[in-house]
Amino acid sequence: MGTIITFKRPDGKEASGYLANAARGNAPGVVVIQEWWGLQDQIKGMCDRFALAGFDALAPDLYRGVVVPYHDTEAANQQMTSLDFIDATTQSVRGAVQYLARNGARVGLTGFCMGGAVTIIGAAKIPELTAGVVFYGIPPEQAAKPGDVRIPLQAHFANKDDWCTPQTVDAWEKAMKAAGKPLELFRYDADHGFANEQRMAVHDREAAELAWGRATEYFKKHLG
Repeated sequence: MGTIITFKRPDGKEASGYLANAARGNAPGVVVIQEWWGLQDQIKGMCDRFALAGFDALAPDLYRGVVVPYHDTEAANQQMTSLDFIDATTQSVRGAVQYLARNGARVGLTGFCMGGAVTIIGAAKIPELTAGVVFYGIPPEQAAKPGDVRIPLQAHFANKDDWCTPQTVDAWEKAMKAAGKPLELFRYDADHGFANEQRMAVHDREAAELAWGRATEYFKKHLG
């Protein structure tokens, strides 16, 4: 449905990503951020789904062509830890946001796992954003303090998550509320990665569809 495009980062360098356009010409935008596996077909499929829901959706390729097989957690961790999160967010992700906003459209940001953490960093550091939806990812506080978040956020977390643990989520929620930031937070009796239908070991269709419905309604409310 979509296509690979190139777009400019704020520093003038080129980045690439997967773009899926909505049927209508004046659609709002959603930038979709990958898991630590890279720009997998599942992430491209999320862009296609956003397009069908009425949004122009763009997933920037933060690993520059590297896609890690789902079984290789060691390689995925190596790719993620070698990523400059601040550069990726303030340059590649912001460039994607600016691309979708070029005709005056409102733009939201969403991401999964690693991409959830990037979404929160973007919520603090990308001025062109209107709203964000986080899926089971929280960055270290030195990357993005709750008090620095500039946009309303919705967040989806898993109660059986051993990476983004319930305790971590509770602490982040408390800090967001203490900072007076608008946050809708949902918890699901599921595993980390529950929205990824390509990973049958963790996918939870009921939780995934519930979260998807909430996310798209949230974006429609804030982006138009």
